[in-house]
Amino acid sequence: METSEEIVTYWLCPAEPERSQFAGLISALAVRFGAPEFEPHVTIHVTSADQENPVMVLERVVKGCQAYSLKIRGLDFSDKFTKTFFVQFAPDSGLTRLSEELRRALASPSDYQLNPHLSLLYKEMDQETKRWLAASITLPFTEAAFDSVRAVISPAEIKSRTEVDAWRVAAEYRLTK
Repeated sequence: METSEEIVTYWLCPAEPERSQFAGLISALAVRFGAPEFEPHVTIHVTSADQENPVMVLERVVKGCQAYSLKIRGLDFSDKFTKTFFVQFAPDSGLTRLSEELRRALASPSDYQLNPHLSLLYKEMDQETKRWLAASITLPFTEAAFDSVRAVISPAEIKSRTEVDAWRVAAEYRLTK
Protein backbone atom coordinates (compact mmCIF):
# COMPACT_ATOMS: atom_id res chain seq x y z
CA MET A 1 0.00 0.00 0.00
CA GLU A 2 1.38 3.37 -1.02
CA THR A 3 1.02 5.81 1.85
CA SER A 4 0.99 9.50 1.13
CA GLU A 5 1.25 11.91 4.02
CA GLU A 6 0.92 10.64 7.58
CA ILE A 7 -0.44 12.50 10.57
CA VAL A 8 -0.24 12.19 14.33
CA THR A 9 -3.62 12.36 16.01
CA TYR A 10 -3.73 12.94 19.77
CA TRP A 11 -6.60 11.06 21.38
CA LEU A 12 -8.26 11.35 24.76
CA CYS A 13 -9.23 7.76 25.65
CA PRO A 14 -12.09 6.70 27.92
CA ALA A 15 -11.61 5.04 31.29
CA GLU A 16 -13.42 1.90 32.40
CA PRO A 17 -16.30 1.11 32.42
CA GLU A 18 -17.08 3.66 29.68
CA ARG A 19 -14.26 2.35 27.45
CA SER A 20 -15.76 -1.15 27.39
CA GLN A 21 -19.26 0.19 26.81
CA PHE A 22 -18.17 2.41 23.90
CA ALA A 23 -15.98 -0.39 22.47
CA GLY A 24 -18.90 -2.84 22.66
CA LEU A 25 -21.18 -0.41 20.84
CA ILE A 26 -18.52 0.31 18.18
CA SER A 27 -18.01 -3.44 17.69
CA ALA A 28 -21.76 -4.18 17.45
CA LEU A 29 -22.29 -1.37 14.93
CA ALA A 30 -19.22 -2.47 12.91
CA VAL A 31 -20.55 -6.03 12.66
CA ARG A 32 -24.09 -4.91 11.85
CA PHE A 33 -23.05 -2.47 9.11
CA GLY A 34 -19.84 -4.11 7.81
CA ALA A 35 -17.74 -1.22 9.07
CA PRO A 36 -14.24 -1.06 10.61
CA GLU A 37 -13.74 -1.48 14.36
CA PHE A 38 -11.57 1.05 16.19
CA GLU A 39 -10.67 2.13 19.71
CA PRO A 40 -13.04 4.65 21.29
CA HIS A 41 -11.44 8.09 21.48
CA VAL A 42 -11.95 11.84 21.36
CA THR A 43 -9.54 13.58 18.98
CA ILE A 44 -7.95 16.54 20.76
CA HIS A 45 -5.32 17.58 18.21
CA VAL A 46 -3.96 16.61 14.79
CA THR A 47 -0.60 17.48 13.24
CA SER A 48 1.81 16.29 10.57
CA ALA A 49 3.78 13.13 11.43
CA ASP A 50 7.07 14.86 10.65
CA GLN A 51 6.84 16.85 13.89
CA GLU A 52 8.54 16.14 17.20
CA ASN A 53 8.61 12.68 18.71
CA PRO A 54 5.07 12.07 20.07
CA VAL A 55 6.46 10.41 23.22
CA MET A 56 8.34 13.60 24.12
CA VAL A 57 5.35 15.79 23.28
CA LEU A 58 3.06 13.77 25.55
CA GLU A 59 5.60 13.72 28.37
CA ARG A 60 6.03 17.48 28.18
CA VAL A 61 2.38 18.49 27.70
CA VAL A 62 0.34 15.82 29.47
CA LYS A 63 2.53 15.21 32.52
CA GLY A 64 0.54 16.03 35.64
CA CYS A 65 -2.79 16.42 33.80
CA GLN A 66 -5.85 15.19 35.61
CA ALA A 67 -8.35 12.70 34.20
CA TYR A 68 -11.33 14.30 32.45
CA SER A 69 -15.08 13.82 32.76
CA LEU A 70 -17.04 15.06 29.75
CA LYS A 71 -20.78 15.69 29.71
CA ILE A 72 -22.67 13.98 26.90
CA ARG A 73 -24.87 16.29 24.84
CA GLY A 74 -26.35 13.52 22.69
CA LEU A 75 -25.91 11.32 19.64
CA ASP A 76 -25.48 12.86 16.21
CA PHE A 77 -24.33 12.06 12.66
CA SER A 78 -22.66 13.73 9.69
CA ASP A 79 -21.60 13.08 6.10
CA LYS A 80 -17.93 12.77 7.09
CA PHE A 81 -16.66 9.14 7.07
CA THR A 82 -14.87 9.44 10.43
CA LYS A 83 -17.88 11.15 11.96
CA THR A 84 -20.69 9.01 10.52
CA PHE A 85 -22.40 8.47 13.87
CA PHE A 86 -21.02 9.86 17.12
CA VAL A 87 -21.44 10.94 20.73
CA GLN A 88 -21.26 14.74 21.03
CA PHE A 89 -19.78 16.11 24.24
CA ALA A 90 -20.28 19.56 25.74
CA PRO A 91 -17.31 21.92 25.44
CA ASP A 92 -14.86 21.55 28.33
CA SER A 93 -12.45 24.36 29.27
CA GLY A 94 -9.80 21.95 30.59
CA LEU A 95 -9.85 19.90 27.40
CA THR A 96 -9.69 23.08 25.31
CA ARG A 97 -6.60 24.10 27.32
CA LEU A 98 -4.97 20.70 26.69
CA SER A 99 -5.66 20.95 22.95
CA GLU A 100 -4.14 24.45 22.90
CA GLU A 101 -1.08 23.28 24.87
CA LEU A 102 -0.51 20.52 22.31
CA ARG A 103 -0.81 23.10 19.52
CA ARG A 104 1.78 25.34 21.19
CA ALA A 105 4.15 22.43 21.93
CA LEU A 106 4.45 21.43 18.28
CA ALA A 107 6.95 23.13 16.01
CA SER A 108 4.42 23.49 13.20
CA PRO A 109 0.96 23.76 14.77
CA SER A 110 -2.05 22.85 12.66
CA ASP A 111 -5.35 24.65 12.37
CA TYR A 112 -7.23 21.79 14.09
CA GLN A 113 -10.39 22.98 15.85
CA LEU A 114 -11.46 20.96 18.89
CA ASN A 115 -15.03 19.64 18.73
CA PRO A 116 -15.20 16.94 21.44
CA HIS A 117 -16.99 13.90 20.05
CA LEU A 118 -16.47 10.14 20.12
CA SER A 119 -17.27 8.36 16.87
CA LEU A 120 -19.22 5.12 17.08
CA LEU A 121 -19.34 4.20 13.38
CA TYR A 122 -17.28 4.87 10.25
CA LYS A 123 -19.43 4.02 7.24
CA GLU A 124 -20.90 5.75 4.21
CA MET A 125 -24.66 5.43 4.68
CA ASP A 126 -27.91 7.21 3.98
CA GLN A 127 -29.30 9.96 6.21
CA GLU A 128 -32.38 7.94 7.19
CA THR A 129 -30.29 5.12 8.66
CA LYS A 130 -28.11 7.58 10.58
CA ARG A 131 -31.18 9.42 11.85
CA TRP A 132 -32.71 6.09 12.94
CA LEU A 133 -29.49 5.14 14.80
CA ALA A 134 -29.40 8.46 16.64
CA ALA A 135 -33.02 8.00 17.73
CA SER A 136 -32.77 4.30 18.63
CA ILE A 137 -29.63 4.12 20.79
CA THR A 138 -29.56 5.26 24.40
CA LEU A 139 -26.32 5.50 26.33
CA PRO A 140 -26.37 4.21 29.93
CA PHE A 141 -24.59 7.31 31.29
CA THR A 142 -24.66 11.12 30.90
CA GLU A 143 -20.93 11.72 31.48
CA ALA A 144 -17.87 9.79 30.39
CA ALA A 145 -14.53 9.58 32.20
CA PHE A 146 -11.23 9.71 30.28
CA ASP A 147 -7.91 8.65 31.80
CA SER A 148 -5.26 8.52 29.05
CA VAL A 149 -3.94 10.35 26.02
CA ARG A 150 -2.53 8.53 23.00
CA ALA A 151 -0.57 9.68 19.99
CA VAL A 152 -1.67 7.67 16.95
CA ILE A 153 0.04 7.69 13.55
CA SER A 154 -2.26 7.26 10.58
CA PRO A 155 -2.68 8.13 6.92
CA ALA A 156 -3.70 11.78 6.50
CA GLU A 157 -6.97 10.79 4.81
CA ILE A 158 -9.25 8.26 6.48
CA LYS A 159 -11.89 7.16 4.00
CA SER A 160 -11.97 3.36 4.32
CA ARG A 161 -11.26 0.34 6.51
CA THR A 162 -7.75 0.13 4.98
CA GLU A 163 -6.74 3.49 6.47
CA VAL A 164 -8.34 2.68 9.83
CA ASP A 165 -6.45 -0.63 9.93
CA ALA A 166 -3.20 1.28 9.32
CA TRP A 167 -3.44 3.22 12.62
CA ARG A 168 -0.60 2.59 15.06
CA VAL A 169 -0.20 3.87 18.60
CA ALA A 170 3.12 5.75 18.94
CA ALA A 171 2.74 6.76 22.59
CA GLU A 172 0.33 6.63 25.50
CA TYR A 173 0.30 8.63 28.70
CA ARG A 174 -1.92 7.93 31.72
CA LEU A 175 -3.64 10.88 33.35
CA THR A 176 -3.71 11.24 37.14
CA LYS A 177 -6.96 10.47 38.94
